[in-house]
Amino acid sequence: MKKILVIQNKRIGDVLISSVIANNIKKVFPQSEVTYFVYEYTSGVLENNPNIDRIIAVKEKELKSYTKLFQTISKIKKEDYDIIFDPYSKLQSRLICLFSGAEYRIGLKRAHKELKLPFYTHPISHLEHRSKNCGKAIEDRINMIASVFELKEPEYAPKIFLTEEEKQYNRIDSLQKPVIMLGILGSTPQKSMPYEYMVEIINYITENYHGTVLFNYAPNQKEEAQKVYEMCENKYQINLDIYEDSIRGFITLMNKCDLLVSNEGGSVHITKALDKPTFTIYSPYVNKEHWCSFEDGDHHDSIHLLEEKPDLFSSFTLEERRNIEEDPHSLYKELTPEMILSKLKPFLEHHLSKFSS
Repeated sequence: MKKILVIQNKRIGDVLISSVIANNIKKVFPQSEVTYFVYEYTSGVLENNPNIDRIIAVKEKELKSYTKLFQTISKIKKEDYDIIFDPYSKLQSRLICLFSGAEYRIGLKRAHKELKLPFYTHPISHLEHRSKNCGKAIEDRINMIASVFELKEPEYAPKIFLTEEEKQYNRIDSLQKPVIMLGILGSTPQKSMPYEYMVEIINYITENYHGTVLFNYAPNQKEEAQKVYEMCENKYQINLDIYEDSIRGFITLMNKCDLLVSNEGGSVHITKALDKPTFTIYSPYVNKEHWCSFEDGDHHDSIHLLEEKPDLFSSFTLEERRNIEEDPHSLYKELTPEMILSKLKPFLEHHLSKFSS
């Protein structure tokens, strides 16, 4: 029996997307034991996946301690894994691979300047462009398997697996339909659009559709979410009491909602895995080609400033491009509510016409 480890010490969306490695490597080695090594706060998206036998959940700060890192390396080595996949290729995960003793160490290449060591037996190049509507991030992960092993009929869609108890979630059964989940804040400040812009979108939805609006945000963003709420009109349609502060809680709640409108992030990938309609507002610095999984202009749609104002990006100097990720807020100002609503309105009408005012 093959022992397989997938290291994905990154954020929620990255971890969920990387679950396609488990779903596909089990096709290659049906009797294998698959373990995931992830940050503790992300493990909820992997729970109950029948293709994942074990989850090693660690605190993010712990791996920044060299003492803890070397203890982890020693534990992994003792596990005697046969195959390790390392999609994100951080220094910690590359070192774990290097000293693991695994026969197959498969990682995505990155431009590492600090060390030139044989971290991987099979370093895999990123694909130049995506060729499928699953998004390049998923294609890259499938390619990690297909480049080394024979993989027939790959499955590209990440999945969320609910327990029977989770399927019976009923906290929103009495709410006015439709129930619309709004990801009002990004997972980081760089992924959050201006509050006043989000408020205009919320106001449009509450003015034009009967129903209930719920807010999704990280537990540590409650104060900021309250600020957005105070700026909104039609507060009677916004329910702040229905909120889940864990990943599994959000999953069960989102599974009962009608659709999601959100800044790009983990909540979008979770909702897609639940097969619920999504409208994604991308931060200007995010590479949409990587993350626009299964967008078809119907069930899943989105907007990105680059598509609306391509000339704006082509005029930037190299230094200005480097500064976009650190401070995208001036560019976010260019992605106006009018621009967003021009695409959001037909999406909402398509999915919510029977609920319109």
